[in-house]
Amino acid sequence: MTDKLSGRLIVGITGATGTIFGVRLLQILEGTGVETHLVMSKWAVRTLVHETPYTVEEVQQMATSHYQSNDQGASISSGSFLTSGMIIAPCSVRTLGAIAGGMGDNLIHRAADVTLKERRPLVLMVREAPLSEIHLENMLKLSRMGVVILPPVPAFYNQPQTIDDIVNHTVQRALDQLGIHIDVVKRWDGVMTRGGNKKVMSNE
Repeated sequence: MTDKLSGRLIVGITGATGTIFGVRLLQILEGTGVETHLVMSKWAVRTLVHETPYTVEEVQQMATSHYQSNDQGASISSGSFLTSGMIIAPCSVRTLGAIAGGMGDNLIHRAADVTLKERRPLVLMVREAPLSEIHLENMLKLSRMGVVILPPVPAFYNQPQTIDDIVNHTVQRALDQLGIHIDVVKRWDGVMTRGGNKKVMSNE
């Protein structure tokens, strides 16, 4: 783990597949001292109950505070509410496009827009495949503004044993981008091995 942390982090969860990434991020940050301010889109709610065993209420309880996606008057919609940044995990391409276009249709879009205008770190775990030219142009536009585009692409050099290992590694990498360093999985130490993980590589 890590020493006691501090700060505020806005966490957005949208309707793209992979809501477990947002859930796991909240779980990892519980008890660390980092305040988490959660917003889930209406489609995130639907995807969550389809993909995971968690209820919306259970996920909301993992956060320090949570807000309704249509609450444009929430504290996190103002730049005067100081935060260490924002992460959207996962980020749908609709949300990606809304942020790139400066739209503020819901609180996730608005909070991201505020994060941009205040020059605070913004990490988008964009989840879509394959990517169209529109998606790529939106990602390039935001990347040029300093936004970190971090699709939840699995790594295998750390020889994951389970899906949880893959999720944890991806979330750990995302938190690193925000200066939040928590060792939930082993980091690369330069030691090469042979053979890999037969369980993960098997067709069984």
